[in-house]
Amino acid sequence: MGSPVERERRRRIKLAVWAYAYEIKSNPLVPDGVFDEEALKVDLSVDTGRPDLDAWFRANFQPHTGSWVWRHPEPGKLNRLYRQAKESL
Repeated sequence: MGSPVERERRRRIKLAVWAYAYEIKSNPLVPDGVFDEEALKVDLSVDTGRPDLDAWFRANFQPHTGSWVWRHPEPGKLNRLYRQAKESL
């Protein structure tokens, strides 16, 4: 499971990849309900060890939509993680 920080870090990465798949690639990896349920668990008070991304998430993340991913500061990384996720399905 990991520490609370590790769980939050993984949650944000997972949500960003899911949002990228849905919003940018038009190819969802999970149903909307799964995304929504996980998005409601995000705890923006947790520092994940990436001050730049922590600040970005606090300023941009909205649990009711994935459109924030269009402004994500690391689209190349999201694309790589998206491709890896697609290959593992």
